[in-house]
Amino acid sequence: MKICIIGLGYIGLPTAAMFATHGHTVVGVDVNQKVITALNEGRIIIEEPFLDELVEKAVTKGTLRASNKPEEADVFIICVPTPIMPDKTADLTYVESGTRSIIPYLKKGNIVILESTSPPGTTRDFMGPILNDAGFVPGQDILMAYCPERVLPGRILIELKENNRVVGGIDEKSAETVKDLYKSFVQGDIYTTDATTAEMCKLMENTYRDVNIALANELAKICENMGVNAWKVIEFANKHPRVNLHMPGPGVGGHCIAVDPWFIVEKQPDVAKIMNLARNTNDSMPHYVLDKIKELTGTVSGTKKICVLGVTYKPNVDDMRESPVVELVHMLKEQGGFEAVVVDGHVDFEGSHDRDVYEAVKGAHLVLLAVNHNEFKSLDFKRIKEAMNLPQVLDTRNFWDVKAVEEAGLRYHLLGWGRNRA
Repeated sequence: MKICIIGLGYIGLPTAAMFATHGHTVVGVDVNQKVITALNEGRIIIEEPFLDELVEKAVTKGTLRASNKPEEADVFIICVPTPIMPDKTADLTYVESGTRSIIPYLKKGNIVILESTSPPGTTRDFMGPILNDAGFVPGQDILMAYCPERVLPGRILIELKENNRVVGGIDEKSAETVKDLYKSFVQGDIYTTDATTAEMCKLMENTYRDVNIALANELAKICENMGVNAWKVIEFANKHPRVNLHMPGPGVGGHCIAVDPWFIVEKQPDVAKIMNLARNTNDSMPHYVLDKIKELTGTVSGTKKICVLGVTYKPNVDDMRESPVVELVHMLKEQGGFEAVVVDGHVDFEGSHDRDVYEAVKGAHLVLLAVNHNEFKSLDFKRIKEAMNLPQVLDTRNFWDVKAVEEAGLRYHLLGWGRNRA
């Protein structure tokens, strides 16, 4: 089949590459000219293992190319962002524009698929009327379905192929047809249902994790107040065969867990109490870490230098979407009296990409381990101690060995462990 994919981001591009190397011809559409130029040269501008090789293979073979506008095709897949607005409701602007952009190229018998994470009812009640008004009745003139991804950055190609998927059709024929399409590269099981159930399923997968993380973050706050190590509590509690507590941290980022629960709350605000509370708990963590930084540098007069290690939303990727560390850095600067210097070789955030750790820590009053990138695991803590004005670290990920840090002469603070409270 010829497939037209709208949106060549973290999901659209890998999906395009998978289809293009499994028997289909794909044209990817994006508004970013840098993405289009790179793809047509067989290159990518995002960081994802093996994706560059797959894209180069497909472009060389002639089964994948990019354009700034859609074309006639058998299948149209919409993979655009669904940001959250300040009032915590979904911004469906990109879904709407993506849907309208394919109408001039749509023919009866085509397949239209939404992959973007969206509030329940988006496929049926939002996209459906747009296409219907254009003369294409979903389930009658065209086949239509919702088919969300379930992938982890850093493992996207593996999980696109191996993970189970849910296809929610506007009708049974749509669901079965789209299931057959994805079978061309998906090795996991593919389950079919209606579109709204599939949308809710996608949201609940991430909401479950968000609520669990909120529980861990709340535990961390409690344990700090009581001088108990929350990480040990979690480790031993998870020895129970039916317990799986997640880990605390400086907040929740990414375009899934940090956003998806709000799409449910938006639809049922009077009922989704636990989801709402969990979101607010996780959103509070950058502020909580900021308070800890103030506490640990309270004796310092003048400007307090904070060296922040990592700014992406998770380790070993270049994805900064909804990163709580970005929010924390901005809050530090807005406070006044703080200088925040970020080190992160995965992204260029205010010069972070080219910054050397040992240069960055010179004169610092606190080293904040915000993201547990592999390159931060085996640092020379003695060298760090000698360069700092106030030799102390705040580990928000339980990443460093407390003994190694303290033997180097640094004071070690761990998020969720109140033994060294100032």
